[in-house]
Parts: sequence; structure tokens; C-alpha cells
Amino acid sequence: MDALDVARWQFGVTTVYHFLFVPLTIGLSVLVAILQTRWHRTGDPRYLRLTRFYGKLFLINFAMGVVTGIVQEFQFGMNWSDYSRFVGDVFGAPLAIEALLAFFLESTFLGLWIFGWDRLPRRVHLATIWAAAIGSTLSAYFILAANSWMQNPVGYRINPDTGRAELTDIVAVLTNKVTLVTFPHTLAGCFLVAGSLMVAVALWHLRRPATPPATGTPPAAGAAQESAGAGEETTPEQRRTAEENRSAYRFAARFGAWVTLAAAVAVVLTGDLQGKIMTQVQPMKMAAAEALYTTEQPASFSVLTVGSLDGSRELFAIKIPYLLSVLGTGDPNGEVRGIDDLQAQYVAEYGPGSYTPVIPVTYWSFRFMIGFGLAAAAIAALVLWTQRRGRTPRSRWLIRAGLVMPLLPLAANCFGWIFTEMGRQPWVVFGEMLTRDGVSRSVSLAEVLTSFTAFTLVYATLAVVEVRLLLRYARAGLPDTTPPPEPEPGTDDENRPLAFAY
Repeated sequence: MDALDVARWQFGVTTVYHFLFVPLTIGLSVLVAILQTRWHRTGDPRYLRLTRFYGKLFLINFAMGVVTGIVQEFQFGMNWSDYSRFVGDVFGAPLAIEALLAFFLESTFLGLWIFGWDRLPRRVHLATIWAAAIGSTLSAYFILAANSWMQNPVGYRINPDTGRAELTDIVAVLTNKVTLVTFPHTLAGCFLVAGSLMVAVALWHLRRPATPPATGTPPAAGAAQESAGAGEETTPEQRRTAEENRSAYRFAARFGAWVTLAAAVAVVLTGDLQGKIMTQVQPMKMAAAEALYTTEQPASFSVLTVGSLDGSRELFAIKIPYLLSVLGTGDPNGEVRGIDDLQAQYVAEYGPGSYTPVIPVTYWSFRFMIGFGLAAAAIAALVLWTQRRGRTPRSRWLIRAGLVMPLLPLAANCFGWIFTEMGRQPWVVFGEMLTRDGVSRSVSLAEVLTSFTAFTLVYATLAVVEVRLLLRYARAGLPDTTPPPEPEPGTDDENRPLAFAY
């Protein structure tokens, strides 16, 4: 093990951990905005309570995503200074736009949304959450533009004097064909995660006995409703509140399930486009996804393959004929080039060396990405089926499946990024810079190990904080949105009840 290996592990661990928060933040921001829009248009208090409820989960996740994302930029200077020096002129442009435009837009209007309840006009306040959601989405676009340049470099030239890549066409970078297919695919994955979380929380509350609103309920009322859940006599007010809660959660479960299903369809369609672009610009990645060593025409897709320990020989496989040709070229009889042919070509173009990624990682991460995403969609379809004709889901197995449902698209997103980045290896910038040439030469193994250990411990602590906060506020249930009573005439400001959205 050397500094390069540890630096790669550190970047991989911190990046995947940070990405756990990204899809939920992007997806929930839009879903919360939709819920508030429905409240604004209908005046139905269910939508206001759902907005406040899921909005709080969104804010917790957003704050944790900001904290974990800060580490990413520092790593370029710490462990990847040669890479930063090479790509800084190109890579810095979309990231600067993301920070100065998208992130400022997102954070500024999110602050207005948090503190603007009952202070801003309702239309203006609604506009703030939509502006924050748009900023979050734009932020994803510019970051993906930077990453897509690493997959398919465009709009640049290599300065022969400095050996650095220099930006020549920012429009080409922002309209990179890899960006144009990766962005909708990633966005669909975000809604897959957000819809799944909405379903999981709603199902859990539908399974529980009726509970009072999370805030603004006097202790006596809360105790009365807790005993009511145990079978004691309830008041009409308690029964009305319980039915309102169930109605809101049933809507949230249906809404989240429809979002999940629509996102799954979008993931499949955009993934098909992405596979064709990937075959054009990174044919080795497509071959590695299938562990296809020899060129085939037509090419079959293997659902499951058992190979030799080195991955170079197939022992057993379950295949779907023509499917890989369709995925890669759009033609059932299209040719998909194999690893051996591409390795020979790259040796001729770039010199001696191995240009093959780690095949077991690319093969299985590709399939885990697909499998976990389809599993989430299947649970969403089951949720919709059990709610037909106004029914309430009661199955213990469905509730259990719903509780693990958000983890499935999260895992799919993470495995998708592992496949994307590992499939590009050994390149850090495809065709221009090898990963081994991008690491900081002045950083020792001990220094990288120290930072890796520190980051891992900090991130483990943050994971505990994140999970505890999400579980705590998800269990709390829908908040009480009843406005505080108006102060009596003559009451001074010091004795007025305090009111705050979060």
C-alpha cells in the first residue's frame, strides 16, 4: 500500500458518504415545494402540515450535506495537487459558477423560507422554496458538468509550455453530451430516493396507533391520546385529529409512491441514453460493466456471471440475447467492443500499461445499481396496490419493506457513482491524465493515513447524528400548525408567546 492507494480510498469514502445526502436534498426540496404549492392553492391544512413535517427532514439533511461537502474541495489541494494543477483552469469554472450562483441561490432563499413563515406574503414565501429547489438542481448540474469533463474532455487545449489543460470554450464544457445525459439520470435518482423516504415515513405512521400532533399539544392532551391508542375512550376532537393524521399520511404514501415509480421509469429511460453515450466516449467502461473480453456482434447482457478468480474467463452465465447491443448501440445487432481489443488499442495510442478497470467492481456495481433501484420501484407499486379504493396499508411485511425502502435507491445511487468513477480507471481525466499522475507527490503515506483516519472518525460521528436526528423528527409526526392565540389587549411584548417555524 502506498500514498496513492490511501488517497483513492479517502476520496472514495468521503465522496460516497457526502453523496448519501445529495439525492435526498435535491429530491426533497422539490417535493416540499410541491406540497406547499398544493397548500397555497387549496388551503387544505394537510398539505401545510406535510410541508412543515418533510421540510424539517429536508433541512436536517441539507445541513449535513453542507458539512460533509466542505471536505471535498480540500482534498484536491491535500492529496491531488498535481491533478488540481492540471485541470484547475477548466475544472474550476463550473465549480465557481456552482458556488457563486447555484449554492448562494439555494442557501439564501432557503434561509428566507425558514424564517419567512408568517412574515412574508404567502406567494413570496412559496417562491422562496421553489428558488431554493431550483438552486439545488442547478448546483447538481454544474458539479456534473465538471465531473463529465473528466469522463469526456471537451472545450480545452493543452498548453505545451505548462503542460496544463486550459479552458477554451465554456459553452462546450457546460453542454458536454455526457453532462446532458448524466444530469437527468442523476435527477431521476434523486426523486427515487426522496419519494422512497416519503413513503417509508408515511407507512410507519400509518402502522402506529393514532398519535397527537408533534408540537403545540399540551401534555394532558398527549397523554389522553396515548391512552386512546391503547383502547381507552377518545374524545371527538382526538378522533378528528387522528383521522386527519391518517388522511395526510395516506396522501403522503400515495404521492411518494407515484414519485418513486415515475422516477424509476425516468431512470431507466435516461440510463438507456447514458449507456449509448458511454459506449461512444468510454467503450472500455461499457465492456467492463459486462465483463466482455471479446468483441461481440450481437452482444448479450448477462444477468449473472460466475467467472474465474482473475475475472478473465467465464464459467457460468445467465444471459439475455441482444440486450447489451441495444443498451450500447440501440441496434439489436450492434457491435460492442471487448476489453482485449480496447486494451490493445489503448496501448497503441497511449503507451504500455493496463487500461482495464477492476472488472468485479464494475460488473457488480452496475448490477447492484439496477437491482436496488428496481426493488424500490417494486415496493412503491405494492404500496399503491394496497391503497386502492381508499384502503390503508396494514401488512406487517409491507411496512417492513417500506422501512428499508429509502436505503435501496440510496444504495443504487452510490453503486452508480462507484461504477462511473471506477469504470474510468486508470484515468482521472480520460485520455489525458492517469490517476497515479494526479496524486500529490509531497504527501507521505503517514500523512494520508492520518487524514483518512480523521475524516472517517468525523464522518462516522456525523452519521450517528444524522440518523438520530432524522429518526427523532420522523417519529415526532405531523406538527400542529394551529396559529398561537392573539395576545390580549394590553399585553406587553415580553409576555407574548414566542412563535417560530422550526
